[in-house]
Amino acid sequence: MSEPYVVGVDTGHTGALREADHLLRSLAAELGLPADALGCTHHVRDGRRPHTALSFAVASRKAAEAAWRRLTENPSEEPGSLVGVAFGDHRHGPGELAAGAVHAAAEHRARAGGRAVLYPGAGAVTGVLTVARLLEVCAVERVTVLGSPEGPAMEAELVTRDHVRPEWRDGRLVLAAMPAAGGTLVPFEVPDPTPCCADH
Repeated sequence: MSEPYVVGVDTGHTGALREADHLLRSLAAELGLPADALGCTHHVRDGRRPHTALSFAVASRKAAEAAWRRLTENPSEEPGSLVGVAFGDHRHGPGELAAGAVHAAAEHRARAGGRAVLYPGAGAVTGVLTVARLLEVCAVERVTVLGSPEGPAMEAELVTRDHVRPEWRDGRLVLAAMPAAGGTLVPFEVPDPTPCCADH
C-alpha cells in the first residue's frame, strides 16, 4: 500500500478535545474529504500556549492538493479565522500556526503520534464488540489494557460507549482500554471529559 498524503491544519484550538473532534469532523466535511480519510488531533506544546492541531491523511494526492487549495486560497481576514496549513514542503499561515500544522502532519506521517477521530470503519465501532470484531471492522490494529503486560483475549467484550479514539504508537493505531464491570473493557478515554481534564 502506498503512503498516504497528509495535510496538517492548526487553528490554535485551546478548547476541550470533544470540541476539537467536532472541528475536525466539520472541516473534513467542508473539505469534501473521501470516506477513507484518517483524521487525527495532535497536542502542540511549542509556542506561546499548548493547543490542539489537526491532520488529515488521504490516499489520493489530488484530494490532498484540493484540501490544501481550499484551506489556503482566499482566506478570511476576520479575527479568529487565521489558520496554519502544511502539506509536503508547503507552509501557509502565521508562523506559530504554520509550525503547529507542520508538527501535526509530521507526527501523522511518521505514525508516531496523534489521536484518531476519523478512520476507516469508525462508524461500525458502536455498542459492545469483542476485541476480535473491533480489529476486524476498523483501522484499529491493536488493543492494550492499562496495567496489563499482555493484550486482552480476542473474545473479551469492549463496551465502546460509542467513543473509540485510538492513537498512533510505533506505527500502529492502538486503542488503550481499561477493565470495567462484569469482566468487560472500556476505552480509556471517556466520551465527555470534564473541563479540567479535557486538554490533558
